[in-house]
Amino acid sequence: MTNNMLIEARDLTRSYQKEGTAGVQALKGVSLEIREGEFVAVIGASGSGKSTLMNLLGCLDRPTSGSVILDGTEVSLLDEDALAEVRSRKLGFVFQSFHLLPRTSAMENVQLPLLYTDAPDLEAPARSALEIVGFPEDRFDHHPGELSGGQQQRVAIARALVNDPEIVFADEPTGNLDSASSQEIMELFTELNRRGRTVVVVTHDAEVARYARRIVSVQDGRIVSDEAGSGPATTEVTS
Repeated sequence: MTNNMLIEARDLTRSYQKEGTAGVQALKGVSLEIREGEFVAVIGASGSGKSTLMNLLGCLDRPTSGSVILDGTEVSLLDEDALAEVRSRKLGFVFQSFHLLPRTSAMENVQLPLLYTDAPDLEAPARSALEIVGFPEDRFDHHPGELSGGQQQRVAIARALVNDPEIVFADEPTGNLDSASSQEIMELFTELNRRGRTVVVVTHDAEVARYARRIVSVQDGRIVSDEAGSGPATTEVTS
């Protein structure tokens, strides 16, 4: 792991206001730093603010106040087009519900992010990403409905990796999986991190969080602890 700072979040608040209500403050002055090569689990109960925090760190939402600096750029000040560019170049996302297009193959689902770039070739990077996550080649042309939950999540992870992002965010990535598939997916994230990839996993499950090298606990919109986890050490890989 290097000492390069990837994310600096300072005094983040996020409030949601609905007409006729007093509003909800999902985050209350959260500060967090994440360095290149870390494997961080953000853990908390439903409604704790952990997914809100991921959305702010991942440029999917804007803070009500505070700042997010990603790789030296204060992204909280960027317009929507610039934010989309940052997400495309630097960030990968994996979600509980996979979000795969049902009528397209595994290969085509992984290629989707490349359509928004100037990539000269779609197949080679998609094939490489599928191979990295251990997806079987004889299923590259299968649609999501023909795949198991674990296989669908591998496709989703490959899609998150296809643009070679600096950080992979995973929001409850094992929430729709059985215990065996959950273990396989978390071992995959561990291996990606061992190869030098920065990984941030948001979860309510302590069994999932134990794979991380660092565990940040969120409760009632605040970070209540930030401590070392029991996951394996990262080995930096150089080319």
